[in-house]
Amino acid sequence: MPSIHIRIDINTDWGIIMQIGFIGTGSMGTILIEAFIQARVLAPSHIHAANRTFSKVKELAQIYTGLHAYPTNIRVAQRADVIFLCVKPLEFKQVVDEIAPFIHDRQLIVSITSPIQIEELEQALEAKIAKIIPSITNSVGKGASLIIAGSRCTEEDKQYLQELMSGISRPVWIEEHWTRVSSDIASCGPAFLSFMLQEMIEGAVRKTGISREQATTLTTNMIVGLGELFKQGKFTLQSLQERVCVPGGVTGAGLGVLEKELSGVFDKLFQETHRKFDEDRQQVIDMFSEYEAEELR
Repeated sequence: MPSIHIRIDINTDWGIIMQIGFIGTGSMGTILIEAFIQARVLAPSHIHAANRTFSKVKELAQIYTGLHAYPTNIRVAQRADVIFLCVKPLEFKQVVDEIAPFIHDRQLIVSITSPIQIEELEQALEAKIAKIIPSITNSVGKGASLIIAGSRCTEEDKQYLQELMSGISRPVWIEEHWTRVSSDIASCGPAFLSFMLQEMIEGAVRKTGISREQATTLTTNMIVGLGELFKQGKFTLQSLQERVCVPGGVTGAGLGVLEKELSGVFDKLFQETHRKFDEDRQQVIDMFSEYEAEELR
């Protein structure tokens, strides 16, 4: 493995290079860890990770020599300056209960779970709190990452998060009440578009007999080229349609079908994602209410 050079070395109130912790090494936790290492933003030796299933984080430590793997979240809380909480919403109370006695006010806790509100974590932990919503596209150093800073975060903390996430993404600062729709676009969007492209491939196979392999090759290369066009600023979404669509041509006929069949579909999609978000939020509210009741006993 080539040597790792740290790109981020901000002078902070800790006075040292940050030790970064990850509690939870499931899909998104692992994506973040691997993205930071492969982009040479962080050295494995500066990463401290724990997972409910210890074998999973142990495997990461075997792949990335120097990464610190722990069987308990407490060790991460004790060793890390910045801690990413990469667990499911209903696992938060258990994690918070476990690490709270070991968290101090100079640490920075970063939640990547949208239903968990910053205020809830500020009430439960003494640390500074932020929220970051990553995307699978960050695994190749592309796409947006969403950042929200809590009330305790200093300008220095915000600058650190900006530079940290700039190594693997384009950070976008948002207000917390826009978390769900922003996540739908930036984080869930790749899955939504992948589904639509898969449907296009299957339709081509069913209606024309083209091989699935060839249709997939054409589609994936098309989407890569499309992304590059937007990256270079050659077109907007609207101007690209206008450029490709010759009056009375085949593209126009196809767009007519999409306009008719897809009308309102994303209204329904956002309605459903917000319904699920509200459902998750209520479960989280109940969870943290129970937490506060226990504190008063």
